[in-house]
Amino acid sequence: MRDVLDELASVWRAGGTAGLATVVRTLRSAPRRAGAAMVVSPDGSVAGSVSGGCVEAAVYEMATEVVATGTPVLQRYGISDDDAFAVGLTCGGTIDIFAEPVSVETFPQLGAVVDAIAAHRPTAVATVIAHPDPSRLGRRLVIGADTVDGSLGSSRADDAVGDDARGMLVAGSTGVLVYGPDGERQGAGMEVFVASHAPPPRMIVFGAIDFAAALTRQAAFLGYRVTVCDARPVFATAARFPAADEVVVDWPHRYLRAQADAGALDSRTAICVLTHDPKFDVPVLEVALRLELGYIGVMGSRKTHLDRVDRLRAAGLTDDELSRMSSPLGLDLGARTPEETAVSITAEIIARRWGGQGRPLAEVDGPIHHERTIFGP
Repeated sequence: MRDVLDELASVWRAGGTAGLATVVRTLRSAPRRAGAAMVVSPDGSVAGSVSGGCVEAAVYEMATEVVATGTPVLQRYGISDDDAFAVGLTCGGTIDIFAEPVSVETFPQLGAVVDAIAAHRPTAVATVIAHPDPSRLGRRLVIGADTVDGSLGSSRADDAVGDDARGMLVAGSTGVLVYGPDGERQGAGMEVFVASHAPPPRMIVFGAIDFAAALTRQAAFLGYRVTVCDARPVFATAARFPAADEVVVDWPHRYLRAQADAGALDSRTAICVLTHDPKFDVPVLEVALRLELGYIGVMGSRKTHLDRVDRLRAAGLTDDELSRMSSPLGLDLGARTPEETAVSITAEIIARRWGGQGRPLAEVDGPIHHERTIFGP
C-alpha cells in the first residue's frame, strides 16, 4: 500500500471512497509481491499495479465494483487457460487480490497510518480478507510498537492477531495469518492479511566522492534512507549529494559507533565504504564488522583489499568477522563509470537480500523469483 498511499490518502481526506486492490498472497512466479496495490479514485484514475499488466483491467473493474456495492471481495487469479478471453497470469503464477472500498467510514485510522509511515514509525495493518461471517470482511487492526486501534469483531481475535501482527512488524514481514472464526489459533475460517510498514532500510555511504553521488541516487531509487558521511567538510555538502537524506561531517568510525549506540542500525542496514584511505577505512570497519548489519562493502583494488585485511587482523578482527566484508564490493558487470559502479554495488546488495547468484536469467533453471530474504525491507 505504501506505493499508492498518497493517492489513497488524497481521496480519503477529500471525503471520497476509493477502491483499493491489494495482493495478499502469491504462489510460484507471481509478478508482484504481497502488499503491492492499486487504487481506483472516484474520477476513474488509477495508481499502482498488482500484476505488471496481466490482470490490471479485471482488477480495475473489481475495485470499481466494490466501491459501488460496499462489499469487499477476495479474488484469485491464476494461469490463463486456453480461452483467449480468460483473465489470468501469463507468468504461470497465482495471486490472491483483496479489493475493498476505502473511506473515512471504512478506514478511520488511515490518517494515523499515513502519519506513522511519514514519521518512520513501525506500523502494521491487519485486515480480515476471508471469514464465514461476511460482515467481518474488511475489519482491521492498526498495530504500532505499543498501540492497537480498531477491532476484528471480537476481543479474542483482536488479542491473537494483535500479538502475531506485532511479531511480523518486528520482523518486517507481510503475509496472511489463518485462525478459527473467532481467532482460535488451532483452526481455520478467518484469514487476516498483515501489511507491515517498517521504516525504510538505511544505507550509510562513507566517503564523499563522485562514486558516492551516483550510489546515493541509485540507493534512494531503491527505497533506502541514505546518509553520506565524511570527515572533510569541503566535500561533505548537501549540494553535492541532493539524493541523500542527510550529509554528515564526522569521522566515519565515530559516527557509526554513535549510530550503533543509539539503536539506529539493524540487520537491514547497508554500509558502503568508499574512502580509499586506511585512516578512514580501518577504524570504521573495526566498528562495522562487529555489528549485525545486512551488508558491508568496501571499495578498492585487490592489492588495497589485502593490505586492508592485514591492518584489520592486526587490529584484532577474526576471520569470521572479516568474512562479513564484501571487498572489492559489487558484482562483476564490467562497470567503469560511477553510475555503472553504483548499479554493480546495488545489484550485489539485491542478490544478497534474495539469495540470487548474479547470473543471466537465461542461464538459470527454476523459478525467476527467489523467496529467501536475507535482509532488506
